[in-house]
Amino acid sequence: MTTVDQAASPSSRKFFYGWTIVGVGFLANIASSFALASTLSIFLKPLTADLSISRGVFSLLRSGEAIIGACVAPLVGTLVDRYGGRWLIAIGTMVVAVGYFLLGHVETFTQFAFVRLTFVTLGDSMMGSMVVNIVIAQWFLRRRGRALALSSMGVGFAKVCMPLFAASLMVWLGWRPTWSVFGLVTLVLAVGPALLFIRRSPEDMGFFPDGSQDPIRFDSVTANQQKTSPEPIIDQDLVWARGEAMRTQAFWLLVITFGIASVGVTGLNLHVFSYVTDLGHPPMIAATVMSVIASMQLASPLAWGLLAERIEVRVAAMLRFVIQAVGLGLAISTENLFCLYAGFFLYGIGLGGNMVLPEILWANYFGRRSLGRVRGLGLLISQALAAAGPPFFGFLFDLTHGYGLSFAIFGCALITSAFLSLMLRPPQKVTRV
Repeated sequence: MTTVDQAASPSSRKFFYGWTIVGVGFLANIASSFALASTLSIFLKPLTADLSISRGVFSLLRSGEAIIGACVAPLVGTLVDRYGGRWLIAIGTMVVAVGYFLLGHVETFTQFAFVRLTFVTLGDSMMGSMVVNIVIAQWFLRRRGRALALSSMGVGFAKVCMPLFAASLMVWLGWRPTWSVFGLVTLVLAVGPALLFIRRSPEDMGFFPDGSQDPIRFDSVTANQQKTSPEPIIDQDLVWARGEAMRTQAFWLLVITFGIASVGVTGLNLHVFSYVTDLGHPPMIAATVMSVIASMQLASPLAWGLLAERIEVRVAAMLRFVIQAVGLGLAISTENLFCLYAGFFLYGIGLGGNMVLPEILWANYFGRRSLGRVRGLGLLISQALAAAGPPFFGFLFDLTHGYGLSFAIFGCALITSAFLSLMLRPPQKVTRV
């Protein structure tokens, strides 16, 4: 057996250890969700009121976090390639937890921003979705879509529970003790499982990706691949230098396609709670709207992952952007509560694809051996774009006293990304003789 389809057939009926890695990734993604903009959005109104700052200034904090996270992503990606994710996830989780405990004791916005930009941002870069996804990509090839989807459902699970969980804690305890509770939960979820179960690659344990009986070789894959795989997959053992990756069209198309859409995603994540309450709805309605979005982020990734194993991933990405744009348009077209829920329901389905499809494309296009350094470099650029989202929404709100213009621009960005998705093609590595 010499072709890529070997990875689809397990070596035996025994449980493949890679699914344990997926389970730990699910827990790590839940823990990482406490640092997300959607979680921070729940604190936006009480924090801006207590610390006497505008929404625009508060939004700059999230941009600063994105920029710092982007800057350290190439280093973190290189560390994952060299050493695996086991200790990175454990240490990062402990750093984040310390940050959450400190957030429960701040008295000024300067202190709050310092803790978020150091402990929380740097720790989350070490234990967040990039590290988790790179680790999982080492263990799977043909089943990579469903594996990444199952792990990413941890984010959706957390987002479903987070609005009501955080809102209830703030009512009972206040916003400062709520951060301390977040710190304790983060430690419990990720440190132990990472140290006990995470391993660098299947080869380190005598396995092969997907539980295949034999190593996956690509020397005779081309003809058979057209029959067995809807998505072109390059040799997963190719090593890419950063400069080589940056000279490919695929690298820049991936960065731009998902980067420009992420500007709106990060902006909406931070401001959606305030948008709904500004329409006149009570905070609990805003919390349930966020839960609707999160429910679809929980329910839809597996469907997107399975779809990506049956059609070209770039086509699935195009569908994801279109569904997201349609949902956003419906949600902001009227103040009607039904349309609000229905629109963000569709938006959440599309957003669920963002948790899976770009990770599959990066891994399929640049392989397992250099995924950390290439993905980290891509995040450096795309996260820099995403950093513009929160202040863009915040300052446009301060200027126009509403979110209509920023949401409309976001919709245009989603349609642009849909067209760019269809232009994606695997890179060709130039071999010098």
